[in-house]
Amino acid sequence: MKSILSVLCLTLAATLAAQAQSTLRIRGSDTLGAKLIPSLAEAFKKQGGKVSFDIAAEGSSTAFTNLAAGTAEIGMSSRKIKPDERTLCRSKGIAINEIEIAWDMITVVVNKNNPVADLKKKQIMQIFAGDIKDWSEVGGNPGPISVYTRNTSSGTYKDFMTMAMKGREYGSNSQKMAGNEQIVSEVSSNANGIGYIGYAYAGAKGIKIVSIDGSSPNPAAVKSYALARPTFLYTSGEPAGTIKEFIDFCRSPAGDAIITKGGFVPLSQMK
Repeated sequence: MKSILSVLCLTLAATLAAQAQSTLRIRGSDTLGAKLIPSLAEAFKKQGGKVSFDIAAEGSSTAFTNLAAGTAEIGMSSRKIKPDERTLCRSKGIAINEIEIAWDMITVVVNKNNPVADLKKKQIMQIFAGDIKDWSEVGGNPGPISVYTRNTSSGTYKDFMTMAMKGREYGSNSQKMAGNEQIVSEVSSNANGIGYIGYAYAGAKGIKIVSIDGSSPNPAAVKSYALARPTFLYTSGEPAGTIKEFIDFCRSPAGDAIITKGGFVPLSQMK
């Protein structure tokens, strides 16, 4: 009787393990998780990947809290992991593995009717830090500048501070938004609005790209753009099984095509 129960328990455990592996939980970056990773996941399933996906895009920092808690198989981040996040994961027995997935270009945008088409990098820093508060100070029509940023859980929020603001804090007049699409919505409906988004969202209606020191984001010349950056997937240890199969697909020629169509630059183009 005991041997039968043991077999039943082992069978149940194996079944539960198989069921758990049939769903990949992916958590983290809105820049990656709102559109790109879902597109890659759908294509992976269509080409025969036998897995379902549970994707939540709530900011890069949530990639690491979920990996540490064991509530995600893959973390998405638009920035590199921070030392304290690596320490958190290590304290939970998680050995973080980093996989570069694609390049993005943080894109500064204004309302389509704003006459300002180019800003110096110093002016961008001064606008987002709250030093410059009126469009007339940078050659625009008189009017108070409405500044829109990502929220503090966003990797883009922190990357922009580092890359465009020399580490300065955002001005008290800035307004924090939950994601790229919300910034697009606000800037497109506010003639005095300015914000930053991932390049994948730069073609939205009602906004226009502002060049920086005469340079606009260009997928053919990524590394020459001031606000270009790599994006990452993170796993607990070296990926295996379905996790590895999906990541390999993301980095394959088929994945490259989806990454390009999604407004990112594949790694193959960076070589």
